[in-house]
Amino acid sequence: MARYVDGFVLAVQKKKLPAYVRMAREGKRLWMKYGAIDYKECIGDDMRPKGMILNFPKLLRLKRGEVAVFSFIVYKSRKHRDQVTAKVMKDPSMSNFTGAMPFEMKRMAMGGFTVAVEK
Repeated sequence: MARYVDGFVLAVQKKKLPAYVRMAREGKRLWMKYGAIDYKECIGDDMRPKGMILNFPKLLRLKRGEVAVFSFIVYKSRKHRDQVTAKVMKDPSMSNFTGAMPFEMKRMAMGGFTVAVEK
């Protein structure tokens, strides 16, 4: 069975990166607790590669003082993803989050992907 990945791309204000990283660490703890195989949060630092017509700053319509973030969570399969995510959403700590999101949800893109090539 092919592995499965949830991928996310979003814009975060640089001044809110510490809050985002704290939130991401908690996310990693939860997803790994319930069975995710891997969890990565990546902060963009080379966003304008030569020869590319569309880049992350254009895609996200980054504003001054913002940075692109690319995240992904790896699972055994899509079914496994659905099981892990259901457990995460039922975890009591998910309802304890009371702070403001450190990014604009409406500017986040996400999708599920079946892994086609792997080492």
